[in-house]
Amino acid sequence: MSSKNLSSSSKWNFNFIRSSKYFYGFSLLITLAGIISLSIFGLNYGVDFRSGSNVDVSVSKAVTQAQVEKVLSDAKLDQEANITAGNDRVNIRFPEVLTDTQSQALQSTFNSQIDDKASYEINTVDTEMAKELERNALLAIIVASVGIMIYITIRFEWRFALSAIVALLHDAFLVISVFSILRLEVNLTFIVAILTIIGFSINDTVVIFDRVRENLRFAKKQTPGDLEDVVNKSISQTMTRSLGTVFTVFIAAFALLILGSESIRMFSLAMVLGLLFGTYSSIFIASPLWLALRNKKKPSAVKPSKATN
Repeated sequence: MSSKNLSSSSKWNFNFIRSSKYFYGFSLLITLAGIISLSIFGLNYGVDFRSGSNVDVSVSKAVTQAQVEKVLSDAKLDQEANITAGNDRVNIRFPEVLTDTQSQALQSTFNSQIDDKASYEINTVDTEMAKELERNALLAIIVASVGIMIYITIRFEWRFALSAIVALLHDAFLVISVFSILRLEVNLTFIVAILTIIGFSINDTVVIFDRVRENLRFAKKQTPGDLEDVVNKSISQTMTRSLGTVFTVFIAAFALLILGSESIRMFSLAMVLGLLFGTYSSIFIASPLWLALRNKKKPSAVKPSKATN
């Protein structure tokens, strides 16, 4: 299988493997920036992962942050609250759990000074619950990753599985890095987004790997050059499908980001980033990594009858 055959069989005439070092460098750069940010600042955990109270207020008119600060002062709420005010919603996050008396004082003062038609949603998480939610979130990601690795190993072989898991961890960590660098809030909806990203990314990766396996059946030789052509051809043949799928989902996620409510904004942003990183890693990280692992295989161990591996 030659480069000439590759270019004539696909409209995507690009050598993905030869350019992989640039994409590895890009991923490494963001990963290092994420590691530094996480080491210094950590993550900006929402109320789901640390004790405190989160108050969402639906209002019928625009409210300024100064107005909310005056309400908190008059209600004698001396906690250092994080306030986000908008046209139809106000979010107030307290680092400590509000008592019933404090909650009632907040609502009555807000009603009398700003909007007597306001409605409230108050979520409270104590210290033990926050720790349990954090443990369960981490466990969910680990279980999902291990399950995917077992599935890919059974369906393909261990090199495909290892490459897919590295790509998944790459996608999740890049999204986490962006949230850490920009100091965006990490809550339960963020974890849902990460799990969704993992599922989407592995689906895209499996499509490419399945085409690699299929094209290997017709490869008369399996030298490093032949295998490089097989991977390039497989990526090229699935590129239109990959971009079409991600574009369709991206439109929906981006619409939620722009037009959705404040409560799902971080989820939508994580989804948008995850879709981009997931497609990028399936093409430029997972496939070249599989090729690198396959090329480490001793030539004597490569048997034509087992080309489907």
